[in-house]
Amino acid sequence: MDANVYRRRVDGRHRCWAAEWRYDEAVIRLEALWRSWEHLRQDAATGISVWWRDHADHHMAVLMDPDGPFAAADHTDSANHCKKGEPLPYAPPPAGVFPDVPSHTAEPTMENLALTQQPAQSQD
Repeated sequence: MDANVYRRRVDGRHRCWAAEWRYDEAVIRLEALWRSWEHLRQDAATGISVWWRDHADHHMAVLMDPDGPFAAADHTDSANHCKKGEPLPYAPPPAGVFPDVPSHTAEPTMENLALTQQPAQSQD
């Protein structure tokens, strides 16, 4: 999921986030979100809604819980904070964290979301 689409106030007390890739549970949950996005975005009918309801809403609540996978992060570090309406803090993953992700996958941005909702062109 693109951190520029998902915007929440993160202050370390009510919601937690860490712009780091050393929290194994968080990495696995983020990969699960990515894989479910790649699968469900192909469903032009309800795929995006199902992804939000069954995947994003569930995993993001767990990830941002003060007792969740980022609980050990330094929540006094401003790099792990953002204000309401700002994108979540982000640092690119180190090389090799996701070795089996094909380079042709599309990030779930608003532009790519619009592209997945376009009706297929007839080849007649």
